Amino acid sequence: MTLINIGDADIYTETLGEGEPLLLVAGLGGRHQFWQNQAEAFSKHFQVILHDHRGVGLSTPDKVVLGAEHMADDLLRLMDAMKIERAHLVGHSTGGAIGQHIALKAPERLGKLVLSCSWAGPDAYFQHLFHTRRQVLISCGPEAYLTMGTYLATPAWHLQGQMESSHSFLADRMANFPGLHVELSRLSAVMSHDLRSRVAEIDVETFVIGARDDQITPFGFSEELAELIPNAKLHRLERGGHFCPMANTRAYNPAVLKFLNS
Repeated sequence: MTLINIGDADIYTETLGEGEPLLLVAGLGGRHQFWQNQAEAFSKHFQVILHDHRGVGLSTPDKVVLGAEHMADDLLRLMDAMKIERAHLVGHSTGGAIGQHIALKAPERLGKLVLSCSWAGPDAYFQHLFHTRRQVLISCGPEAYLTMGTYLATPAWHLQGQMESSHSFLADRMANFPGLHVELSRLSAVMSHDLRSRVAEIDVETFVIGARDDQITPFGFSEELAELIPNAKLHRLERGGHFCPMANTRAYNPAVLKFLNS
């Protein structure tokens, strides 16, 4: 557990296990805890590296992002600071957008790439959804915004078992809310990500995984990525929603590990 300086921010990192480096890159929330159901299991095979994005979690607070490419540059600088020449990368949602940028900008830095519930570019559904989430944040505040996002991302059958009370369920999320202007910058990064015209240039061994019941990045986005990226492999989970790494760990982990270990 350490803070690593990348120039204009200190990035909180955790490293587990030994072997080939494996970066687990979270999505919009940006916190390393997203991977709580993967980190230990994956560390039996790889040196797992987790981090909090700039402005989020235990990294330097009050740092906005300028887009997914900006976050990709942060990750490349983090790899430089940690003297990691090459690593596998599992990127979930926005983490997958970050992975796409690295695969295009610095493919020599990647071993294998996993795009988890991610997307190449938006459609009308996606834009309307995130515009609405942005308006909820501005008009109704962080608690309503975080509640809406959680219900969208997590299947009811998984969420019901976690909610002892709505207050205790939201306490951690509210305590770690990064601030309005930081969160708005992250939403803008999501809404502006569009590499649909370029992902066919990706020349990294790629695995695309998504869930049939994902309401934030519907499975059609995963199908599109797998179709556009040369020789990409596609895997569909029958359930788990957008947060399938948490909600359907039993199916998610073996599928990803099989690809990484192949």
